[in-house]
Amino acid sequence: MDLLLPQVIISMLLFMVLFFGIGFLFNMLLRATWFMAILYPVVVVLIVDKIRFFEYFTKPGSSFRLLGHDLMNLSPSDITILTCGFIGALLAGAAIKMLRVRGYQMF
Repeated sequence: MDLLLPQVIISMLLFMVLFFGIGFLFNMLLRATWFMAILYPVVVVLIVDKIRFFEYFTKPGSSFRLLGHDLMNLSPSDITILTCGFIGALLAGAAIKMLRVRGYQMF
């Protein structure tokens, strides 16, 4: 699906803010620093693939082959949007780390 430039820019911003917020909350509640950055590839797989999660365990050969095919067929705009989500998750970890270094106790 072709996206217009304003749609791509807004989607990039939304994914960055969304994953910053989710990552910040997860990191704060779980007392972790990089939890969402580590979990983000699983989220990307759930967004990109068209098969059920349990098929990776029941039919791993065909499932991972289809996942590789789906990842290779992503458009540059999709890759950019997903990369911005990862940047948001990294920024959440950096923000938590910076707050802890400055002495703020979160939960």
